[in-house]
Amino acid sequence: MRTLRIAQAMASLTLASTLLMPNVSFAQTAGQDMHTAGHDTKDAADDTGHAVKTGTKKTYHKTKHVTKKAAHKTESGTVKAADKTKEGTTVAADKTKETSVKAYDKSKEGVQKVFDPSAHKKSVVTDKARESNMRAKDDVHQDTQKLKDESPK
Repeated sequence: MRTLRIAQAMASLTLASTLLMPNVSFAQTAGQDMHTAGHDTKDAADDTGHAVKTGTKKTYHKTKHVTKKAAHKTESGTVKAADKTKEGTTVAADKTKETSVKAYDKSKEGVQKVFDPSAHKKSVVTDKARESNMRAKDDVHQDTQKLKDESPK
């Protein structure tokens, strides 16, 4: 019996020493804990600084890219607007010229009708032919202007 009690006590002692031994071997002093905490803080600060640097570079490059893209779109839109303005000006000038010529012809025809009724018919035909030619030339001029505006520069 005595042997059994000794064996049981030895087993308990072995189990207790196995459970407690790792804790004893890894125990640190307060100074070691502070040293480890300082290194952990330094490493975290380094990681944060690296992340900020990387994020700043990415933001800078993305902003640069988007700014270039916006500038290109603005330039393209400005050129397109200038072309449309030029085209509109050409059309407006042609229409104004046509209206002025028609008004002049109507005035002239009215005067001829009063003073020389026989010349009136010939004048109407001549004026219509001239207005038709003028309209055709204006259409060609407008088409040429559109082609110039649409061609790559």
